[in-house]
Amino acid sequence: MRKTTTLALIATGLVALGCGSGATDNAGSSGGDTSGGNGGDAPAKTAKIGKPARDGKFEFTVKSAKCGVAKIGDSTLGAKAQGQFCLVTMTVKNIGKEAQMFDGSSQKAYAADGTEYSADGGAAIYANQNAETFLNDINPGNQVSGVVVFDIPKKVKLTKLELHDSPFSGGVDVALG
Repeated sequence: MRKTTTLALIATGLVALGCGSGATDNAGSSGGDTSGGNGGDAPAKTAKIGKPARDGKFEFTVKSAKCGVAKIGDSTLGAKAQGQFCLVTMTVKNIGKEAQMFDGSSQKAYAADGTEYSADGGAAIYANQNAETFLNDINPGNQVSGVVVFDIPKKVKLTKLELHDSPFSGGVDVALG
Protein backbone atom coordinates (compact mmCIF):
# COMPACT_ATOMS: atom_id res chain seq x y z
CA MET A 1 0.00 0.00 0.00
CA ARG A 2 2.78 2.42 0.92
CA LYS A 3 4.67 1.78 -2.34
CA THR A 4 1.53 2.48 -4.40
CA THR A 5 0.89 5.77 -2.55
CA THR A 6 4.48 6.89 -3.07
CA LEU A 7 4.35 6.07 -6.80
CA ALA A 8 1.04 7.94 -7.14
CA LEU A 9 2.51 11.03 -5.46
CA ILE A 10 5.60 10.95 -7.68
CA ALA A 11 3.46 10.57 -10.82
CA THR A 12 1.22 13.46 -9.74
CA GLY A 13 4.28 15.66 -9.13
CA LEU A 14 5.75 14.85 -12.53
CA VAL A 15 2.47 15.62 -14.28
CA ALA A 16 2.21 18.93 -12.40
CA LEU A 17 5.77 19.86 -13.40
CA GLY A 18 5.07 18.92 -17.01
CA CYS A 19 1.93 21.05 -17.13
CA GLY A 20 3.65 24.06 -15.58
CA SER A 21 6.60 23.78 -17.92
CA GLY A 22 4.44 23.40 -21.02
CA ALA A 23 2.31 26.40 -20.15
CA THR A 24 5.37 28.58 -19.71
CA ASP A 25 7.04 27.30 -22.89
CA ASN A 26 3.93 27.99 -24.96
CA ALA A 27 3.72 31.52 -23.62
CA GLY A 28 7.37 32.09 -24.54
CA SER A 29 6.93 30.93 -28.13
CA SER A 30 4.02 33.21 -28.97
CA GLY A 31 4.93 36.31 -30.93
CA GLY A 32 7.89 38.41 -29.98
CA ASP A 33 10.65 40.35 -31.65
CA THR A 34 12.94 37.34 -32.02
CA SER A 35 13.51 35.17 -35.05
CA GLY A 36 13.23 31.44 -35.50
CA GLY A 37 10.90 29.13 -33.68
CA ASN A 38 11.06 25.50 -34.65
CA GLY A 39 8.48 24.31 -32.12
CA GLY A 40 11.05 21.98 -30.53
CA ASP A 41 12.36 21.81 -27.01
CA ALA A 42 15.45 23.98 -27.51
CA PRO A 43 15.04 27.73 -27.96
CA ALA A 44 15.68 28.55 -31.63
CA LYS A 45 15.38 32.30 -31.21
CA THR A 46 18.37 34.57 -30.67
CA ALA A 47 18.34 38.29 -29.97
CA LYS A 48 21.14 40.85 -29.89
CA ILE A 49 22.16 43.44 -27.30
CA GLY A 50 19.67 46.31 -27.38
CA LYS A 51 16.87 44.24 -28.97
CA PRO A 52 13.89 42.86 -27.01
CA ALA A 53 13.73 39.09 -26.48
CA ARG A 54 10.71 37.31 -24.99
CA ASP A 55 10.39 34.25 -22.81
CA GLY A 56 7.05 33.53 -21.16
CA LYS A 57 5.74 36.58 -19.30
CA PHE A 58 8.95 38.59 -19.62
CA GLU A 59 10.47 40.73 -22.33
CA PHE A 60 14.21 41.15 -21.75
CA THR A 61 16.35 43.88 -23.26
CA VAL A 62 20.06 43.50 -22.56
CA LYS A 63 21.63 46.96 -22.56
CA SER A 64 25.28 46.01 -22.00
CA ALA A 65 27.68 43.34 -20.78
CA LYS A 66 30.91 44.41 -19.07
CA CYS A 67 33.45 41.79 -18.02
CA GLY A 68 36.82 42.06 -16.27
CA VAL A 69 35.46 43.54 -13.04
CA ALA A 70 37.45 42.31 -9.99
CA LYS A 71 35.27 43.69 -7.20
CA ILE A 72 31.75 45.06 -6.71
CA GLY A 73 30.72 47.40 -3.90
CA ASP A 74 33.02 49.37 -1.61
CA SER A 75 35.75 48.55 0.92
CA THR A 76 33.20 47.92 3.69
CA LEU A 77 30.51 46.00 1.82
CA GLY A 78 31.21 44.24 -1.41
CA ALA A 79 32.10 41.06 -3.24
CA LYS A 80 35.41 39.98 -4.77
CA ALA A 81 35.35 37.83 -7.91
CA GLN A 82 36.84 34.34 -7.86
CA GLY A 83 37.84 35.07 -11.46
CA GLN A 84 36.18 38.09 -13.06
CA PHE A 85 32.71 39.52 -12.75
CA CYS A 86 30.63 40.06 -15.87
CA LEU A 87 27.94 42.68 -15.25
CA VAL A 88 24.93 42.33 -17.54
CA THR A 89 22.65 45.38 -17.45
CA MET A 90 19.11 44.72 -18.63
CA THR A 91 15.49 45.72 -18.39
CA VAL A 92 12.80 43.14 -17.67
CA LYS A 93 9.21 43.96 -18.63
CA ASN A 94 6.21 41.89 -17.57
CA ILE A 95 4.17 41.27 -20.74
CA GLY A 96 1.83 38.81 -19.01
CA LYS A 97 -1.50 39.31 -17.26
CA GLU A 98 -0.35 38.67 -13.68
CA ALA A 99 2.57 39.62 -11.44
CA GLN A 100 5.72 37.53 -11.67
CA MET A 101 9.05 37.64 -9.85
CA PHE A 102 12.29 37.90 -11.79
CA ASP A 103 14.65 35.19 -10.58
CA GLY A 104 18.30 36.04 -11.24
CA SER A 105 19.36 32.49 -10.44
CA SER A 106 17.39 31.23 -13.48
CA GLN A 107 19.66 33.16 -15.86
CA LYS A 108 22.62 31.49 -17.55
CA ALA A 109 25.68 32.64 -19.48
CA TYR A 110 27.77 30.59 -21.93
CA ALA A 111 31.31 30.64 -23.28
CA ALA A 112 32.09 29.75 -26.91
CA ASP A 113 32.90 26.13 -25.94
CA GLY A 114 29.42 25.68 -24.43
CA THR A 115 30.48 25.94 -20.78
CA GLU A 116 27.51 27.15 -18.71
CA TYR A 117 27.85 29.73 -15.92
CA SER A 118 25.21 30.55 -13.33
CA ALA A 119 24.41 34.00 -11.99
CA ASP A 120 25.96 35.18 -8.72
CA GLY A 121 23.01 36.44 -6.66
CA GLY A 122 25.18 37.50 -3.74
CA ALA A 123 27.35 39.76 -5.92
CA ALA A 124 24.25 41.14 -7.67
CA ILE A 125 23.13 42.68 -4.36
CA TYR A 126 26.20 44.96 -4.48
CA ALA A 127 25.88 45.67 -8.22
CA ASN A 128 22.30 46.97 -7.88
CA GLN A 129 22.03 50.21 -5.95
CA ASN A 130 18.31 49.58 -5.48
CA ALA A 131 18.46 46.21 -3.73
CA GLU A 132 14.79 45.56 -4.55
CA THR A 133 15.25 45.76 -8.32
CA PHE A 134 14.96 42.04 -8.99
CA LEU A 135 13.58 40.83 -5.65
CA ASN A 136 9.96 42.02 -5.92
CA ASP A 137 7.15 40.93 -8.20
CA ILE A 138 6.89 42.82 -11.47
CA ASN A 139 3.26 43.71 -12.19
CA PRO A 140 1.82 43.40 -15.73
CA GLY A 141 2.98 46.26 -17.95
CA ASN A 142 5.73 47.33 -15.53
CA GLN A 143 9.45 46.96 -16.06
CA VAL A 144 12.57 47.10 -13.90
CA SER A 145 16.21 47.67 -14.75
CA GLY A 146 19.16 46.10 -13.03
CA VAL A 147 22.36 44.10 -13.26
CA VAL A 148 22.77 40.32 -13.35
CA VAL A 149 26.28 39.26 -12.28
CA PHE A 150 28.28 36.23 -13.44
CA ASP A 151 31.60 35.21 -11.82
CA ILE A 152 33.64 33.48 -14.54
CA PRO A 153 37.34 32.54 -14.96
CA LYS A 154 39.64 35.45 -15.92
CA LYS A 155 40.46 34.20 -19.42
CA VAL A 156 36.89 33.25 -20.40
CA LYS A 157 34.79 35.35 -22.79
CA LEU A 158 31.01 35.02 -22.70
CA THR A 159 29.31 34.60 -26.07
CA LYS A 160 25.63 34.35 -25.13
CA LEU A 161 23.05 34.59 -22.38
CA GLU A 162 20.05 32.32 -21.89
CA LEU A 163 17.31 34.30 -20.16
CA HIS A 164 14.29 32.73 -18.45
CA ASP A 165 11.04 34.00 -16.96
CA SER A 166 11.11 31.02 -14.58
CA PRO A 167 13.29 27.97 -13.85
CA PHE A 168 10.99 25.82 -16.03
CA SER A 169 10.73 28.01 -19.14
CA GLY A 170 12.40 27.30 -22.48
CA GLY A 171 14.48 30.47 -22.35
CA VAL A 172 15.60 32.90 -25.00
CA ASP A 173 19.18 33.41 -26.21
CA VAL A 174 20.90 36.79 -26.44
CA ALA A 175 24.17 36.96 -28.38
CA LEU A 176 26.98 38.93 -26.71
CA GLY A 177 28.97 40.31 -29.62
